Amino acid sequence: MNGRKSVAVLFKWVFFSLFLVFLSCAINPVTGKKELMLVSTDQELAIGKETDQQVTNQYGIYPDKKLQAYLTSIGQKMAPYTHRPDLPYSFKVVDSDVINAFAVPGGYVYFTRGIFAYLNDEAELAGVLGHEMGHINARHSAKQMSRAQITQFGLGIGAILSETVRKYAGIADAGVQLMFLKFSRDNERQADDLGVEYSSKVGYDAGRMAEFFHTLDRMRPQDGTGLPGWLSTHPDPKNRFTDVKKDAATWQQKYPAKKFVVNRNIYLRKIDGLVFGPDPRQGFVENSIFYHPALKFQFPVPANWQVSNLPTQVQMLPKSQDAAIIFKLAGSGSLTDQVSGFIREAKANVIRRKNVSVNRMPAYELETIVISEQDTLRLLSYFIQKGNQVYIFHGLAARVKFPNYRNLFKNIMTRFNQVTERRILNRKPDRIKIVTAKINGSVKNVLLNVGVKPAKLEKITLLNGLELSGRVIKGALLKTVVKGN
Repeated sequence: MNGRKSVAVLFKWVFFSLFLVFLSCAINPVTGKKELMLVSTDQELAIGKETDQQVTNQYGIYPDKKLQAYLTSIGQKMAPYTHRPDLPYSFKVVDSDVINAFAVPGGYVYFTRGIFAYLNDEAELAGVLGHEMGHINARHSAKQMSRAQITQFGLGIGAILSETVRKYAGIADAGVQLMFLKFSRDNERQADDLGVEYSSKVGYDAGRMAEFFHTLDRMRPQDGTGLPGWLSTHPDPKNRFTDVKKDAATWQQKYPAKKFVVNRNIYLRKIDGLVFGPDPRQGFVENSIFYHPALKFQFPVPANWQVSNLPTQVQMLPKSQDAAIIFKLAGSGSLTDQVSGFIREAKANVIRRKNVSVNRMPAYELETIVISEQDTLRLLSYFIQKGNQVYIFHGLAARVKFPNYRNLFKNIMTRFNQVTERRILNRKPDRIKIVTAKINGSVKNVLLNVGVKPAKLEKITLLNGLELSGRVIKGALLKTVVKGN
């Protein structure tokens, strides 16, 4: 292409982009100002609905109807005070121990059970809930999507995400990626402001939200698998604690006749019995073996590989990120149907295939090549019949890397077996237990008095948002953790 043509084409693209920006300005419902927006309200609703289904399927909803109803009741109470009261808000508790809350366009808000464990009163809950609703009202996710569309215009989805890997290796759909977006500090500052505003208007002491942020700050770094932790997706604005306290005081001055509540005891009683930490009934790793007590199976885990245990699958990745093992329960259909279905849907080129047996269970070994838009993948797959269920392993890597991993893949897959040990099958999760302080005294002495072991003092103190040197009065409610087996 010659120089004049290049300049002409570049000019056309620049002109088109500026024209697109001009046509795509919308009024922000919070600020009242015009801003670049390529995502309409109808599109937000559609994206939210699709993402909600993906979140529910991929991460699972915590099976506690009372806790779900509690979160919904507070959220619906706040909805009329937001800048977008007509959105069909939805509030759900995700079954993950990671400490996080997130929102996606269209009014969908999610709290992990992990964050419920570290909140300490209803006012904190309302503040964080208002914060997430603030992201929705200010259209923060929609704005990021609009910027991404401008950046990615003309590249095509293949340049961003391999469809084959996403679909068949278990990588999350683009919609689910919305909850992994990292907001800017300006976004966080604005969401804090809105969280204070919305929770104050409902009648909560919004200053309590600052206490939760202080608890998070004491927990750095917070690691988790499956879902990102709060600190990885919500960057900490400067002076957050002080600013939230100040904003809360300002809103309380606007409503001098209103009583701003905390509702600590009400909240703590709502989370009594909450599963704390990973739930071993859904699978756990012990001595490099992954066990699933409910489904009664086990298989080894490669040394030093990261394991993400999701409700729909187990993902294993090496530090180099150049391979993956995906394990999942298949849908309906026989062993043969599952093999044929995979070959057809993945448009896989079969290298070799054969019937095998894995620990006396009927199985099928399949080696294929799948060509994606980005690269060529080679897969070793095992389809294993256990009772009435078919379980599937996919070990995958780029074609040139595959020989380095093939033996490892096969070693993992052929050691899939049933679990019969009672100590595994009867494994129970740890749970939050709410207790009453029996004495007046320091946090340390009160916790020791109710049976907390010395080695657990700092952990339980943090769980309660307290300091060991702080004071507790007789009759106060406190969180403790009851060990599972």
